[in-house]
Amino acid sequence: MPLRESFADLGLKAMNSGHRAILRLSGGRALTSPFGMPAVELHVIGRKSGLRRTTMLTAPIIDDRRVVIVASKGGDDRDPEWFRNLVANPDVELTVVKTGTTRLCRARVASAQEKAEMWPTIVAAYKGYAGYQKRTKRDIPVVICEPRPA
Repeated sequence: MPLRESFADLGLKAMNSGHRAILRLSGGRALTSPFGMPAVELHVIGRKSGLRRTTMLTAPIIDDRRVVIVASKGGDDRDPEWFRNLVANPDVELTVVKTGTTRLCRARVASAQEKAEMWPTIVAAYKGYAGYQKRTKRDIPVVICEPRPA
């Protein structure tokens, strides 16, 4: 792996750890809506390790039916590890940080049509996503997390 990619990955891991630490130290009051979007804690199963992995993300769309997250990795040309894990094991847990509510979900990648319909709302929630898409050659996946079937 090139050095630049290693540093980028380390930076993202540090940011994730820092976010969790600030939440813990503030009693869950600080950083509940970074960039104006609700923070969510995504819990996935590692595709190689089989271990539970947790990542702090933002969700530009949350409603009664779904939580939508964006696998942008800041415009990197690589998919985030959490996304690769989620594709391999789509049964996930999502905790909405502000409310502390946890949802058992099945995650799926939005179709091209679904992404096109949601993209304006996603970019309205955080304009940085448009810049990330311009920065990378890959089509940034949009992930829809819906309640698991009973």
